[in-house]
Amino acid sequence: MTHPRFTDIGACVFDAYGTLFDLNAAVAPYRGELGDKADKLSEVWRLKQLQYTWLRSLMDRYTDFWTVTGESLDYAMAALAIDNAGLRDKLLGAFFELDAYAEVPGMLETLKANGLKIAILSNGEPKMLAAAVKNAGIGELLDAVISVADIGIYKPHPSVYQLAVDRLDVAAERVSFQSSNAWDAVAGAAFGFRVAWCNRFGQGREQLPDQPDAEIKTLAELPPLLGLS
Repeated sequence: MTHPRFTDIGACVFDAYGTLFDLNAAVAPYRGELGDKADKLSEVWRLKQLQYTWLRSLMDRYTDFWTVTGESLDYAMAALAIDNAGLRDKLLGAFFELDAYAEVPGMLETLKANGLKIAILSNGEPKMLAAAVKNAGIGELLDAVISVADIGIYKPHPSVYQLAVDRLDVAAERVSFQSSNAWDAVAGAAFGFRVAWCNRFGQGREQLPDQPDAEIKTLAELPPLLGLS
């Protein structure tokens, strides 16, 4: 799929989980213990993790993302009749050891070499994000790691996207925002970002008024979209 190049971009902002960091890596080491429930656990855990952020935001019941991650894992394990406290602790601990997708370091190096500001904008807790960044070895390529913990509400509230504008001092229309989540891509577009939806998982397009400017399969496609090599 071809798209018009994004022009006059001053910053590239990335969602973290599922976009830069591989969430499947949290469950993969424990497939032997989970057996045929591994894929379903990963699916339900992630879905509930997102749903709980939305519900807590709507109910004005914010708590940190680490707590939400534990709550959603508890739901998933109960739903699948997995009663194993030791495994629960190991699954949660895996969030501190997530791998970046293979194309991420080289892609970030290209952006950095071309003078763009680079940031993560995530629901994640600062300690969770710091661990993932360190494990991936990409800290020196980032200008900022921005967490919703600064304002106490989750995506897709517009105030979350405003954090990136304020922190990077770049107008929304000059920000290229990348997310693997269709709903997050739509919300970024509604806010006013230029949006490249990294549709890693073959999701359907959200049926909402605002849409991403481009759809890519991996972040390796981002530099050409920006006219970089």
